[in-house]
Amino acid sequence: MWSRRQGRLRPVVCGVEELRRRRREREAVLRKARREQQLVSKRLLRDDAPEEAGEGCVSAILGETEVQQLLRQAQRGTEEKRERALVSLRRGLQHPETQQTFIQLEGSMRTLVGLLTSNQAQLQLEAARCLHELSHSEQSTVAEACLPATSYLLTYLSSHSSDFIELCLYTLGNLIVESEAVRRQLLPQGIVPALAACIQSPHVAVLEALGFALSQLLQAKEAPEKIIPPVSASSSILASTLPQHMLQLLQPGPKLNPGVAVEFAWCLHYIICSQVSNSLLIVHGALSTLGLLLLDMAEAVQRTEDTGLELLACPVLRCVSNLLTEAEMETVGGQMQLRDERVVAALFILLQFFFQKQPSLLPEGLWLLNNLTANSPSFCTSLLSLDLIEPLLQLLPVSNVVSVMVLTVLCNVAEKGPAYCQRLWPGPLLPALLQTLLFSDTEVVGQSLELLHLLFLYQPEAVQVFLQQSGLQALEKHHEEAQLQDRVYALQQTALQG
Repeated sequence: MWSRRQGRLRPVVCGVEELRRRRREREAVLRKARREQQLVSKRLLRDDAPEEAGEGCVSAILGETEVQQLLRQAQRGTEEKRERALVSLRRGLQHPETQQTFIQLEGSMRTLVGLLTSNQAQLQLEAARCLHELSHSEQSTVAEACLPATSYLLTYLSSHSSDFIELCLYTLGNLIVESEAVRRQLLPQGIVPALAACIQSPHVAVLEALGFALSQLLQAKEAPEKIIPPVSASSSILASTLPQHMLQLLQPGPKLNPGVAVEFAWCLHYIICSQVSNSLLIVHGALSTLGLLLLDMAEAVQRTEDTGLELLACPVLRCVSNLLTEAEMETVGGQMQLRDERVVAALFILLQFFFQKQPSLLPEGLWLLNNLTANSPSFCTSLLSLDLIEPLLQLLPVSNVVSVMVLTVLCNVAEKGPAYCQRLWPGPLLPALLQTLLFSDTEVVGQSLELLHLLFLYQPEAVQVFLQQSGLQALEKHHEEAQLQDRVYALQQTALQG
């Protein structure tokens, strides 16, 4: 947009395309950063053992002799004594030192797997709890020591006990995230079909645990090449029925469970971020489902203040934002699924909610607004017809990140041409821009300069008001900043020549 020629600076005659190119480059970097933000974590179930919450039940670190003794006791005697031995072992396995002792002890895992496959339900459950403690270890060697148990954990996903299935799912999820060796073994053992079967469970706790395990699998570094692509139904997420069922679980309505929805919204986010076959998700109705969910969330925050909405809002906003960037979206009708100014209105309701309750989510909502308005005159028109420019400007003081995104959205509107700039003018826009020129952040100031350039280009009378309100003096502050001086000089020249 701006160039240096013959030893002096001057603006290029037509700068709109260059402005657009520069913003798209920055947005590509932002998109990549958002895609790489993941939630790798482990979860530990201990609330099923209330006796452990009492005082005096602090577990001790077990030595090799004690572990051997407990394993022997767990294999003989009455069922009650065997169960108590496993409970003691489980408590000891809460310590990393005991975990290392256990996996180094010859035959220990074989014994534990034998107990896991016994015909006594309570022993099975306690053995599974021992494995669950091991799965929570931060050491990959401990996870890999659990490899002999993975096929049985998968088998028990078809158990009649929802509590047992939940425990197995969380254990698998913990193991999945810790070791590639575990994932290499689980795929041919049929983890994808097993998870696809679980998603039809009527139990909320099972569905939440399933969402956790699936999200761990989807975050694996090899997922875009080996786990997500629709190649084989036995080892591929997109070739299974999981995506369709996930979208069903995200359908707004009385059956929508917030906890389940949060887990599967993150799963959908990781699938979309892999960029393997997002057109398939759009064909399955991902955009329309998520759009309706946005409307539902906006209604929810208007009904009550304490909705826990922020947990669901983040992945849903990211899913829609990233789907909107798909090059093939137009060809599969994705844009048509969101051609509704209600989406813009709902998004502003959410932005106001975030502003008051959860400011950290404002960039997520603004990122979606940016993607909606970037290539859509209709969404820009909605922004103007709903009188949302002033509420947008009110977000400028929140943070530099929020300021940049607000200004980017306004650039999206302004670059659509004279008719749009006429509706931005007059009003609070120019005073707000003069305030942003007082910022010290170069990215905020740079985005303000781009918006001023568009405004001067399409609404020449803005130049005179800018001069009257000491705009040149505000520009002068940034004249020596290397990243801004070319644009500052070019805008000064445009103002003086206007």
